[in-house]
Amino acid sequence: RRYPTVELRAETFNGPTHVPVPSDSAFLKGLLLELRLLEEHVFVEQRDSCTRISHSCVRSVATAAGELWPVLAFRKSGLIYACVPLVEGSLEPRPPLLTVSGLSQGLALLLGIMDYVSPSRKNEAELNAKIGQLRNLLIQACPLGTPLNTNIRSLNSSFEDIQEMPVDKDQPAWRSCTYKGKPQVNVCITEKVRCMQYDQSDVMDTWQVYGAVNCKCDIEGSAPNVTLSLTLPSNAPPLQDIVVHHCVTSVDPAMLMSTSAEPLHDSVYNGPYKFPFIPPSDSFNLCYYTSQVPVPPILGCYQLVEEGSQIKITVNLKLHESIKNSFEYCEARIPFFNRGPIAQLEYKVSYGQLDLSREKSLLVWVIGQKFPKSLEVSLTGTLSFGTAGKEHPTDYVCTGNTAYVKLYFRIPDFTLTGCYVDQHSVQIFVPGKPKITASRELISSDYYIWNSKAPAPMVYKPLLD
Repeated sequence: RRYPTVELRAETFNGPTHVPVPSDSAFLKGLLLELRLLEEHVFVEQRDSCTRISHSCVRSVATAAGELWPVLAFRKSGLIYACVPLVEGSLEPRPPLLTVSGLSQGLALLLGIMDYVSPSRKNEAELNAKIGQLRNLLIQACPLGTPLNTNIRSLNSSFEDIQEMPVDKDQPAWRSCTYKGKPQVNVCITEKVRCMQYDQSDVMDTWQVYGAVNCKCDIEGSAPNVTLSLTLPSNAPPLQDIVVHHCVTSVDPAMLMSTSAEPLHDSVYNGPYKFPFIPPSDSFNLCYYTSQVPVPPILGCYQLVEEGSQIKITVNLKLHESIKNSFEYCEARIPFFNRGPIAQLEYKVSYGQLDLSREKSLLVWVIGQKFPKSLEVSLTGTLSFGTAGKEHPTDYVCTGNTAYVKLYFRIPDFTLTGCYVDQHSVQIFVPGKPKITASRELISSDYYIWNSKAPAPMVYKPLLD
């Protein structure tokens, strides 16, 4: 299989040192000569010279235009596996093999092909059938010349859906199979919020929101056009750091230039966020984004104080009033590092349920699916510990009273930015009325509340005048 796009990139990267890949027959003849399968009893200087002794499977193949290097080739069970990796740079002087990333990618792909083909080598009919399927499988494994999935065996079950050659010349390479049936589009916006809270006057709390828009478009046609719009409330902060999938055909350049590295100002891009695209056959992330939201969803305070052989803990959590009070799950986990198992525990929770882990080194506060009407919950407790064993957790950072509470939650049908997909704004230029399903969710990710009675290991301190 040849990839004209990769050959064009090679010509650009290699400059005057570029050697084009010859015709299939010329390449095969040169490769067989290099592997001593042609003229093996004849001395060929470019192959048999003492300066060409090599124990590597990286070869140099003589062509009419010069020596083609690197060629990755090896023999196994009567078959030759070969590919020509891309070198992103000049070929003179030859770069060290470890710096050519295409070699490891090509080797992984060839080993995947060998793993797929080799079990059938004793049955000639089965072997020929598998080799005949390889071209179709490579459309999935390596659609544009970069290996996406080197486990060729895992692709075997779906090869019947793959077209050997696109019926329509306008069909993009990333649409590897066709769909037959009622058109439908599923869109899910997933936002993850990371947070570091310290409850200290000289340390600033930090939080970030990361969003991803996942799409699955089951639409007939070789190159269907879809336009999807993301909508924000009028008072919401704009989306920033937007990265789009390669199937997106055009976007406003200002959308891609809006970055969270710059403070918000009047020139920031505020939408509309429209994405016209030709969807791949499988599920994919249409875009990623960030946003500078004004507040974290849950504000917390954690205090841990050591008093003799006991420690006292206090945890207060408050759900911000702008957040939807409907969780799939919400819990706070309180680990105790570098200590023995919890021997005694006295506690009081204003809401939810407190559980002790099996190894007795972790408190799990299950808040549940809703906060109370006050939107505030609290936990107080006194703990004492036994002798530490090997099975109990240790941490080189969280020593002494440096400790944290980590929150885990998911809020369905909600995003912190307010971002959503208006189903009526999804445009699909195909016959029939498509079924459109849109959903969204907010998930916690690395959501920490540090003990305010001890120094946190990683902090951001504002610059003071």
